Parts: sequence; C-alpha cells; structure tokens
Amino acid sequence: MPEAFVLFKTEPTHEREVYLTLSEHPDVGEVHALYGEFDLLVRISSPDSKGLSGLLMNTFRQIAGVKETQTLIAVEGE
Repeated sequence: MPEAFVLFKTEPTHEREVYLTLSEHPDVGEVHALYGEFDLLVRISSPDSKGLSGLLMNTFRQIAGVKETQTLIAVEGE
C-alpha cells in the first residue's frame, strides 16, 4: 500500500482547523503539530499510487487554510 509523509504550511491561525480536518480523514494515519518551517506532519496511505496522487492533489491541498505542502513518498526497503 503506497504511503507518504506530507509536510504542511498553514495560513496563520489556521493550524488547529487544518489539524482537525486531517485527523478526521480515513486515509490519514497520523497527524503531528510541528515547530519550525512547517506546521504539520501527516502520514497518509492509499490502496494505489493513483489514489495517493488524488488525495494529495484533490483533497489535502484543497483544505481551507493550507498554504503549502511538501510530499515525501515512502519506498519499500529490502
């Protein structure tokens, strides 16, 4: 199952609402608040790569208060 870690920058004062929205999504495994350049770290998974791309492009980037994302796709190790 494809998995990714997504770093989120939010609009000022929108951290909590974005956190709560992400926490309620069924494809989100973890949400962590951060200090530093990014505001949130999220672990997501999807049954296939196309579904993962759809979540990133059509769902998570469209959440009100999301300013920017950076996606790190996890790969299987040997």
